[in-house]
Amino acid sequence: MPPSVAVVTDSTAYLPAVPGVTVAVVTDSTAYLPAVPDVTVVPVQVIAGGVSYDEPLFTGDLTAATTSRPTPESFASCYASLAAAGATGIASIHVSRDMSGIADSALTAAAHAPVPVEVIDSRSIAMGLGYPVLAAARAAANGAALPAVTAAARRCMETTRTFFYVDTLDALRRSGRIGTAASLVGSALMIKPLLHIVDGRISLLEKVRTSSRAIARLEDLAVHAAGEGPVEVAVQHLGASDRAEALAERLSKRLAGLVELRVVEVGAVIGVHVGPGMLGLTVTSCVP
Repeated sequence: MPPSVAVVTDSTAYLPAVPGVTVAVVTDSTAYLPAVPDVTVVPVQVIAGGVSYDEPLFTGDLTAATTSRPTPESFASCYASLAAAGATGIASIHVSRDMSGIADSALTAAAHAPVPVEVIDSRSIAMGLGYPVLAAARAAANGAALPAVTAAARRCMETTRTFFYVDTLDALRRSGRIGTAASLVGSALMIKPLLHIVDGRISLLEKVRTSSRAIARLEDLAVHAAGEGPVEVAVQHLGASDRAEALAERLSKRLAGLVELRVVEVGAVIGVHVGPGMLGLTVTSCVP
C-alpha cells in the first residue's frame, strides 16, 4: 500500500471541496471553505477592540481590526492528530511568507512533528495558493508519496498567476503588505491601482484612472495570461459580488480553453489588508 499523505494549507487558498480525496487536508480559515468532509480548519484570528475572534465569527469594522496567525501549537496539534489518524507524511502549503507568518508557525511545528512534514511557501495568496494545494491533494488522493505530492504543488505554482484591483492602496499601506510598490504609494493613492503578485510580494502593476477601466484591464490581463490552452480561473472579491459575477460572465465568453471558473468572496483576514471593493483574478494552467 502507498503511504498516506496529508495536505496542509492555510485558508487563503479559498478552496472548494475536492471530490474523492482520501488523505487528510488541513487549512486555516482564510480559505473561506464551506463545510468540507475530512478538512481540518486551523482558524486565523481577527482582533478588534482587544478581543480575538476566530475569523468566521468576525463581522465588525475591518478598518479597526488586525489579524493574528495560527500559533505553532495549533499546527503541532493538527499534525499530531493527522499522524494518529494514519498519515505518514504531510505537505503543508501556505500563503507567501512575505505576506504572513503562517508558514513560520508551520515550520516551527514541523520540526517536532511525529511524521515528516514539508512546509511549502506558495509565494502567493488566495487561489494563487489554492490551485497548488488542489494539485497536491490530487496527487495525494492517487497514492503519491510525499516528494511527489510536494512536486505537484510546486509545478502548479509555476503556472499560476494572480492579479487584483483595489479601490485605494490605503489598507495595503497601513498593513505593510504593499511590498515593492511602497515607493509608488504617494502617486498611486489618487488613481485606481492594478496589482499582481511577483516573487511572493504584492506589486503595483499599472495605474488606471477609473474603476471601470481598471476592471476592463483586469479582464484583459486574465485573457492574456490564459492564452489558448486549458485553464481554470477564480474570480475573488470583497463586498463586490455584482462586479465579480459580471466579470466572470465576460470571462466565460472570452476564454476558449476555460475548464472551470469559480467566484469566491474572501473574508475578514484578507479584507483587513485590502479593504472593501477588492476584485481579483487567479489564472492557472494546472488543470486536472
